[in-house]
Amino acid sequence: MMSDPEPRYRRVMLKLSGEALMGSQSFGIDPKVVQNIAEEIAVVADLGVEVAAVVGGGNIIRGVSAHEQGIDRVTGDYMGMLATVINALALSSALEQLEVPTRVQTAIEMHQVAEPFIRRRAIRHLEKSRVVVFAAGTGNPFFTTDSAAALRANEIQAEVLMKATKVDGVYTADPVTNPAAVLMPRLTYQEVLQRGLRVMDAAAISLCMENEIPIQIFNIHKPGILKRVVLGEEMGSLIGPGEDA
Repeated sequence: MMSDPEPRYRRVMLKLSGEALMGSQSFGIDPKVVQNIAEEIAVVADLGVEVAAVVGGGNIIRGVSAHEQGIDRVTGDYMGMLATVINALALSSALEQLEVPTRVQTAIEMHQVAEPFIRRRAIRHLEKSRVVVFAAGTGNPFFTTDSAAALRANEIQAEVLMKATKVDGVYTADPVTNPAAVLMPRLTYQEVLQRGLRVMDAAAISLCMENEIPIQIFNIHKPGILKRVVLGEEMGSLIGPGEDA
Protein backbone atom coordinates (compact mmCIF):
# COMPACT_ATOMS: atom_id res chain seq x y z
CA MET A 1 0.00 0.00 0.00
CA MET A 2 1.40 3.38 -0.99
CA SER A 3 1.80 5.89 1.83
CA ASP A 4 0.64 9.48 1.55
CA PRO A 5 3.18 11.99 0.26
CA GLU A 6 4.74 14.38 2.74
CA PRO A 7 2.54 17.38 3.55
CA ARG A 8 3.51 20.59 1.81
CA TYR A 9 2.80 22.56 4.98
CA ARG A 10 3.64 21.80 8.60
CA ARG A 11 1.67 24.57 10.30
CA VAL A 12 -1.51 25.95 8.78
CA MET A 13 -4.16 28.53 9.62
CA LEU A 14 -7.68 27.57 8.57
CA LYS A 15 -10.23 30.35 8.21
CA LEU A 16 -13.84 29.16 8.34
CA SER A 17 -16.77 31.47 7.79
CA GLY A 18 -19.66 31.24 10.17
CA GLU A 19 -21.88 30.58 7.16
CA ALA A 20 -19.85 27.42 6.44
CA LEU A 21 -21.31 25.93 9.64
CA MET A 22 -24.93 26.57 8.61
CA GLY A 23 -25.16 23.97 5.90
CA SER A 24 -28.48 24.44 4.10
CA GLN A 25 -30.01 26.25 7.08
CA SER A 26 -30.65 29.98 7.07
CA PHE A 27 -29.32 30.46 10.59
CA GLY A 28 -27.32 28.74 13.32
CA ILE A 29 -25.17 25.61 13.37
CA ASP A 30 -25.75 22.38 11.47
CA PRO A 31 -24.15 19.66 13.66
CA LYS A 32 -23.58 17.37 10.67
CA VAL A 33 -21.69 20.09 8.78
CA VAL A 34 -19.54 20.84 11.83
CA GLN A 35 -18.83 17.13 12.19
CA ASN A 36 -17.78 16.90 8.52
CA ILE A 37 -15.41 19.84 8.90
CA ALA A 38 -14.00 18.36 12.12
CA GLU A 39 -13.37 15.08 10.28
CA GLU A 40 -11.47 16.97 7.55
CA ILE A 41 -9.31 18.67 10.21
CA ALA A 42 -8.75 15.37 12.05
CA VAL A 43 -7.37 13.73 8.90
CA VAL A 44 -4.92 16.62 8.40
CA ALA A 45 -3.87 16.58 12.06
CA ASP A 46 -3.25 12.84 11.73
CA LEU A 47 -0.65 13.64 9.04
CA GLY A 48 1.36 15.48 11.68
CA VAL A 49 0.29 18.94 10.45
CA GLU A 50 -0.19 21.60 13.14
CA VAL A 51 -3.62 23.15 12.65
CA ALA A 52 -4.97 26.45 13.96
CA ALA A 53 -8.39 27.80 13.02
CA VAL A 54 -10.37 31.02 13.10
CA VAL A 55 -14.16 30.83 12.80
CA GLY A 56 -16.44 33.69 11.79
CA GLY A 57 -19.82 34.42 13.33
CA GLY A 58 -22.01 35.29 10.36
CA ASN A 59 -24.30 32.30 10.91
CA ILE A 60 -25.40 33.92 14.19
CA ILE A 61 -24.80 37.66 13.84
CA ARG A 62 -22.56 40.02 11.89
CA GLY A 63 -21.50 43.33 13.40
CA VAL A 64 -22.18 45.15 10.13
CA SER A 65 -25.65 43.60 9.83
CA ALA A 66 -26.45 44.48 13.44
CA HIS A 67 -25.41 48.07 12.74
CA GLU A 68 -27.68 48.23 9.69
CA GLN A 69 -30.55 47.17 11.95
CA GLY A 70 -29.97 50.09 14.29
CA ILE A 71 -27.44 48.73 16.78
CA ASP A 72 -24.37 50.84 17.50
CA ARG A 73 -21.50 49.66 15.26
CA VAL A 74 -19.06 48.96 18.09
CA THR A 75 -21.70 47.09 20.09
CA GLY A 76 -22.65 45.11 16.98
CA ASP A 77 -19.04 44.15 16.38
CA TYR A 78 -18.69 42.88 19.94
CA MET A 79 -21.87 40.87 19.48
CA GLY A 80 -20.32 39.35 16.37
CA MET A 81 -17.16 38.49 18.32
CA LEU A 82 -19.23 36.63 20.90
CA ALA A 83 -20.93 34.71 18.09
CA THR A 84 -17.52 33.44 16.96
CA VAL A 85 -16.94 32.02 20.43
CA ILE A 86 -20.11 29.92 20.13
CA ASN A 87 -18.89 28.57 16.79
CA ALA A 88 -15.38 27.92 18.13
CA LEU A 89 -16.81 25.88 21.00
CA ALA A 90 -18.96 23.88 18.58
CA LEU A 91 -15.94 23.08 16.39
CA SER A 92 -13.80 22.25 19.42
CA SER A 93 -16.47 19.88 20.75
CA ALA A 94 -16.75 18.10 17.39
CA LEU A 95 -12.97 17.65 17.25
CA GLU A 96 -12.78 16.36 20.81
CA GLN A 97 -15.45 13.76 19.97
CA LEU A 98 -13.02 12.52 17.30
CA GLU A 99 -10.31 12.34 19.99
CA VAL A 100 -8.45 15.31 18.53
CA PRO A 101 -7.14 17.44 21.43
CA THR A 102 -8.10 21.10 21.08
CA ARG A 103 -7.79 24.42 22.83
CA VAL A 104 -10.03 27.46 22.31
CA GLN A 105 -8.34 30.83 22.82
CA THR A 106 -10.32 34.06 22.82
CA ALA A 107 -9.29 37.65 22.24
CA ILE A 108 -11.93 38.66 24.82
CA GLU A 109 -11.24 37.02 28.16
CA MET A 110 -13.86 34.56 29.37
CA HIS A 111 -12.00 32.09 31.57
CA GLN A 112 -14.99 29.83 32.22
CA VAL A 113 -15.16 28.74 28.57
CA ALA A 114 -11.75 29.31 26.97
CA GLU A 115 -8.17 30.40 27.45
CA PRO A 116 -7.19 34.00 26.77
CA PHE A 117 -5.09 34.41 23.63
CA ILE A 118 -1.42 34.11 24.52
CA ARG A 119 0.83 33.73 21.51
CA ARG A 120 3.53 31.55 23.06
CA ARG A 121 0.95 29.29 24.70
CA ALA A 122 -0.84 28.89 21.37
CA ILE A 123 2.40 27.88 19.66
CA ARG A 124 3.14 25.42 22.46
CA HIS A 125 -0.29 23.82 22.01
CA LEU A 126 0.40 23.44 18.29
CA GLU A 127 3.77 21.87 18.99
CA LYS A 128 1.95 19.36 21.22
CA SER A 129 -0.36 18.43 18.32
CA ARG A 130 -3.39 20.25 19.70
CA VAL A 131 -5.72 22.07 17.30
CA VAL A 132 -6.02 25.67 18.44
CA VAL A 133 -9.26 27.50 17.64
CA PHE A 134 -9.00 31.29 17.91
CA ALA A 135 -12.23 33.12 18.72
CA ALA A 136 -13.52 36.66 19.27
CA GLY A 137 -11.67 38.04 16.25
CA THR A 138 -8.90 40.44 17.17
CA GLY A 139 -10.81 41.62 20.24
CA ASN A 140 -11.30 45.00 18.57
CA PRO A 141 -14.28 46.44 16.68
CA PHE A 142 -13.98 47.39 12.97
CA PHE A 143 -11.80 44.34 12.19
CA THR A 144 -13.16 41.29 10.38
CA THR A 145 -12.44 37.68 11.24
CA ASP A 146 -10.46 37.56 7.97
CA SER A 147 -8.14 40.14 9.50
CA ALA A 148 -8.06 38.11 12.71
CA ALA A 149 -7.06 35.00 10.75
CA ALA A 150 -4.29 36.89 8.94
CA LEU A 151 -3.07 38.40 12.22
CA ARG A 152 -3.00 35.06 14.05
CA ALA A 153 -1.38 33.37 11.03
CA ASN A 154 1.45 35.89 11.26
CA GLU A 155 1.71 35.57 15.04
CA ILE A 156 1.99 31.77 15.04
CA GLN A 157 4.17 31.78 11.90
CA ALA A 158 1.78 29.66 9.87
CA GLU A 159 3.06 28.61 6.45
CA VAL A 160 -0.27 29.20 4.72
CA LEU A 161 -3.65 30.80 5.39
CA MET A 162 -6.35 28.51 4.05
CA LYS A 163 -9.70 30.22 3.56
CA ALA A 164 -12.51 27.68 3.37
CA THR A 165 -15.50 29.00 1.43
CA LYS A 166 -18.65 27.81 -0.32
CA VAL A 167 -17.16 28.28 -3.81
CA ASP A 168 -14.19 26.65 -5.54
CA GLY A 169 -11.92 29.70 -5.49
CA VAL A 170 -11.54 33.21 -6.89
CA TYR A 171 -13.46 33.90 -10.10
CA THR A 172 -13.39 36.70 -12.65
CA ALA A 173 -17.02 37.40 -11.63
CA ASP A 174 -19.61 35.98 -9.27
CA PRO A 175 -20.06 32.37 -10.49
CA VAL A 176 -23.54 32.23 -8.95
CA THR A 177 -24.89 35.04 -11.13
CA ASN A 178 -22.49 34.87 -14.10
CA PRO A 179 -22.09 31.47 -15.81
CA ALA A 180 -19.20 32.89 -17.86
CA ALA A 181 -17.10 33.46 -14.71
CA VAL A 182 -13.69 31.77 -14.87
CA LEU A 183 -11.71 30.37 -11.94
CA MET A 184 -8.33 32.06 -11.42
CA PRO A 185 -5.94 29.45 -10.00
CA ARG A 186 -3.07 31.86 -9.27
CA LEU A 187 -3.05 35.52 -8.25
CA THR A 188 -0.67 37.93 -6.58
CA TYR A 189 -1.56 39.96 -3.51
CA GLN A 190 -1.30 43.11 -5.63
CA GLU A 191 -3.73 41.76 -8.22
CA VAL A 192 -6.32 41.07 -5.53
CA LEU A 193 -5.92 44.54 -4.03
CA GLN A 194 -5.81 46.45 -7.33
CA ARG A 195 -8.78 44.63 -8.85
CA GLY A 196 -10.82 44.93 -5.67
CA LEU A 197 -11.56 41.21 -5.65
CA ARG A 198 -13.76 40.33 -2.69
CA VAL A 199 -11.64 37.45 -1.46
CA MET A 200 -10.67 38.85 1.93
CA ASP A 201 -10.60 42.41 3.18
CA ALA A 202 -7.61 44.58 2.24
CA ALA A 203 -6.19 44.56 5.78
CA ALA A 204 -6.02 40.74 5.76
CA ILE A 205 -4.39 40.64 2.31
CA SER A 206 -1.84 43.28 3.35
CA LEU A 207 -0.96 41.41 6.55
CA CYS A 208 -0.24 38.24 4.59
CA MET A 209 1.65 40.15 1.90
CA GLU A 210 3.96 41.69 4.49
CA ASN A 211 5.34 38.29 5.51
CA GLU A 212 4.59 36.46 2.25
CA ILE A 213 2.09 34.03 3.75
CA PRO A 214 0.23 32.45 0.80
CA ILE A 215 -3.57 32.40 0.90
CA GLN A 216 -5.32 29.30 -0.43
CA ILE A 217 -9.02 29.67 -1.31
CA PHE A 218 -11.08 26.48 -1.71
CA ASN A 219 -14.50 24.90 -1.25
CA ILE A 220 -14.68 23.27 2.19
CA HIS A 221 -17.77 21.26 1.23
CA LYS A 222 -15.81 19.03 -1.17
CA PRO A 223 -14.98 15.83 0.76
CA GLY A 224 -11.27 15.29 1.37
CA ILE A 225 -10.24 18.69 0.05
CA LEU A 226 -8.44 19.88 3.18
CA LYS A 227 -6.03 16.96 3.01
CA ARG A 228 -5.48 17.50 -0.71
CA VAL A 229 -4.63 21.17 -0.14
CA VAL A 230 -2.21 20.35 2.68
CA LEU A 231 -0.49 17.74 0.50
CA GLY A 232 0.12 20.44 -2.11
CA GLU A 233 -2.42 19.63 -4.81
CA GLU A 234 -3.44 22.48 -7.11
CA MET A 235 -6.87 23.24 -5.71
CA GLY A 236 -8.98 26.38 -5.87
CA SER A 237 -7.03 29.65 -6.00
CA LEU A 238 -3.62 30.45 -4.53
CA ILE A 239 -2.72 34.04 -3.73
CA GLY A 240 0.95 34.79 -3.21
CA PRO A 241 3.84 37.14 -3.92
CA GLY A 242 4.33 36.22 -7.56
CA GLU A 243 4.56 33.50 -10.16
CA ASP A 244 6.33 31.16 -7.74
CA ALA A 245 3.79 31.63 -4.93
